[in-house]
Amino acid sequence: MKKTFSVLTAILLLSLGAGAQDAYIQSMQAAVTRLDKAASAKDYQQLAGEFQTIADRQKKDWLPYYYAALCNAKTGWLLRDDGDKIEPFADQADEEIRKAQSLLDTATQKKQLSEVYCVLSMTNQARVFINPQTYGAKYGPAAGRYRQLAEKTDPDNPRAFYMLGWEKFTTPKLWGGDKKKARELLEIAKQKLDSNASAGIDPHWGMKEVDELLIQLK
Repeated sequence: MKKTFSVLTAILLLSLGAGAQDAYIQSMQAAVTRLDKAASAKDYQQLAGEFQTIADRQKKDWLPYYYAALCNAKTGWLLRDDGDKIEPFADQADEEIRKAQSLLDTATQKKQLSEVYCVLSMTNQARVFINPQTYGAKYGPAAGRYRQLAEKTDPDNPRAFYMLGWEKFTTPKLWGGDKKKARELLEIAKQKLDSNASAGIDPHWGMKEVDELLIQLK
């Protein structure tokens, strides 16, 4: 009787665990689907809150923290013409992406770590947007280092090529900017995005951002 009860208890616990995992995947998929369509700072702010809520329930998975950080970093980028509003989003993004990073095994999860480096670059760049004259010398080089680390850690990461292309596109020629090189990097990013398209919850953003820059380079 005791053995039967133990078996039934084990089956119940496994079922509950599977149900919780299914609910987590469904919540993430719904949020990521909305992220794929996000366009405004308000969109990204709302999604940052959703991903943070999921992260609060699923504290051992890096992805919800990663996406929350990405949304806050994107908000900062979209507010670049209104620098006084950026800092809270950059601070929140930094806290969340550090949590995501702490949940990764740096020896075996190189691809995931590369995604984290992309967001760390975006977060540091958002701080530059607050006031380029005041913060550029400190956070600009940090953003550049993370862009390079993202590419070095995973040479197939299209988002790393997007970030490097963005850097070449936006940097004045006097300081190393190169529109031709930017196009080359962005074309590589686009090709990799085309071949690695995903409808799942793993990071797959970037096509919209790449296309926007390529249009400006025509």
